[in-house]
Amino acid sequence: MSQLIEIRWHARAGQGAVTAAKLVADTALMQGAYIQAMPEYGPERTGAPLKAYTRVCDEPIEVHNTITNPDIVVVLDDTLLETVDVTEGLKDDGTLILNTELSVEEVRDLLGVPATTKVAVVDASGIAMDTIKRDIPNTPIVGALSQVTGVVPLDLVKERLINTFGKKFAQEVIDANLESVDRAYKEVSVA
Repeated sequence: MSQLIEIRWHARAGQGAVTAAKLVADTALMQGAYIQAMPEYGPERTGAPLKAYTRVCDEPIEVHNTITNPDIVVVLDDTLLETVDVTEGLKDDGTLILNTELSVEEVRDLLGVPATTKVAVVDASGIAMDTIKRDIPNTPIVGALSQVTGVVPLDLVKERLINTFGKKFAQEVIDANLESVDRAYKEVSVA
């Protein structure tokens, strides 16, 4: 990394966006990067829209505010597209990653993003339901992020997941999350 990379996460409470933002930051830290990860909550109830932020840089990060012009926007729930301007401030040459069953072309048309913006889609919820047996799309979306942006490598994401989840969950839950990361990494579509 030769520059500051700023990621804004959009989700609903309970989908794991804050955990995903921290997972990416902690994985980047394993590479020796400087990091920040922070949530921004509204009403603290399951299903409420929320934002989270991640900064990654190879030099100390001296800004401490919310991210208004992200390089990458990650959306964990496509129903937010109806009420939240997820592309607000996204750099024209930025990257938009969505958990959706829509195609890249449908997302481009729906949101009107410039041709210079990279758009990636993956059915992270479907993958989560198949692997984790719960609609918590955070780990699959991090697999997609790894593939599309290269901000964090897949092998380190998985290592960090094992270290983090190993303290809280049974091996079967850890294995399911690792499978979800791998599947999203392979199944994400980008244009």
